[in-house]
Amino acid sequence: MSHEVVEKNIGLMAIFIVLVISVGGLVEIVPLFFLKSTTEPVDGLKPYTALQLEGRDIYIREGCYTCHSQMIRPFRAETERYGHYSVAGEFVYDHPFQWGSKRTGPDLARVGGRYSDEWHRVHLINPRDVVPESNMPGFPWLAENLIDHDDTPDKLKAMRTLGVPYSDADINGAADAVKGKTEMDAIVAYLQVLGNSIKTRR
Repeated sequence: MSHEVVEKNIGLMAIFIVLVISVGGLVEIVPLFFLKSTTEPVDGLKPYTALQLEGRDIYIREGCYTCHSQMIRPFRAETERYGHYSVAGEFVYDHPFQWGSKRTGPDLARVGGRYSDEWHRVHLINPRDVVPESNMPGFPWLAENLIDHDDTPDKLKAMRTLGVPYSDADINGAADAVKGKTEMDAIVAYLQVLGNSIKTRR
């Protein structure tokens, strides 16, 4: 078969393109499923608590990922500003992971423990109170909205089906763990845990 035949037959060319992309994709992706560094958690990584998991859902709901990434690239400029570069083993319990690439605001991969809970609360209510140049909107309703604790056990069950090692005790105690907590409590708990597992390895 000459190359000219393929070039003149758009259907045949489309089939070959799909075939080449499929094989190339499989060659690059399949080996990752067998690498320990991409499938096993780093030392010290723990599943999110019920409150942190609720906070993660609020983080996604409010669109925080559209302006903040959670992936530090292995470049000097990034590691000097944010800390140790991100590794896949930090995110094995994240479904879906929140790496992202948009940085209207700073990367949040290592924000856990960098600021106090009160700083985060003020920042989420009115960001310019702590960062005058910020263009982030405020989220004051988070301090008023209570978490719907009846749904929390089902969220942990769903995550367990995806491989997160939640125990029956974790699931049974999930509703009580978040009962009476605000969405602000949850998102602050989530932010305070980001990046803490990798710090144990440095």
